[in-house]
Amino acid sequence: MKILMVFDFDHTVVDANSDTWVVRCLPDKALPGSVENSYRKGYWTEYMGRVLNYIGEQKVSPDRVRSVMETIPFTAGMTELLTFIAENKNAIDCIVISDSNTLFIEWILHAAGLQAAVDKVFTNPAKLNELGHIEVQCYHSHACDQCPVNLCKKKVLELYLSEQSDAGVEYEQIFYAGDGGNDLCPTSCLRGRDVVMPRKGYTLEKLLAKLEGQEGNFSVRAKNIAWSSGTDILRELKASMQS
Repeated sequence: MKILMVFDFDHTVVDANSDTWVVRCLPDKALPGSVENSYRKGYWTEYMGRVLNYIGEQKVSPDRVRSVMETIPFTAGMTELLTFIAENKNAIDCIVISDSNTLFIEWILHAAGLQAAVDKVFTNPAKLNELGHIEVQCYHSHACDQCPVNLCKKKVLELYLSEQSDAGVEYEQIFYAGDGGNDLCPTSCLRGRDVVMPRKGYTLEKLLAKLEGQEGNFSVRAKNIAWSSGTDILRELKASMQS
């Protein structure tokens, strides 16, 4: 049986937020207040639609956007980790569940030559419209009151595991690496033999610490191992493969 490695993308695979990094493609590297202040809590994708539309209106070409996105830094040790995963596809399946978008993730992974590591990316679909502007849509709709309106990562992970199971694929162990508040929900569908890996010093680690010893509807059975670089995750992955 294989191992499944699940990654968040922003502040996990890359050491920045791809959605805010894109602003660097503008001539003055900043958004006007009318766009910047239009964000409503829980409606980030809708806000990004306005950001990308503004970028298009400023006549910034998609090639320019792509070249800027390709300069985003990977988190320390992540390129080595993804290279190891790419070289061990017989033992490891790997998916990304992210609130970024398909174009950004595809461009970034492709530029680093790491796309072979990732079997599937679940994120907000983006495309170039007839004007040549980037357009982004919500990934799906869901009934979870814990998650942003466009993406419940638990729903995505449960559906993926169920589809894999129908195809005869069961996982010996699942590793989930993330950093943010929206990475908490999917941890509740992990089993006792699985591992949740929150990034040290980030929101997910703090939320998991708060849950420890608390009685309530939300519980995490998985082992909790915090990480600060891809090297930490690679060490756990290798240990699991050897056990």
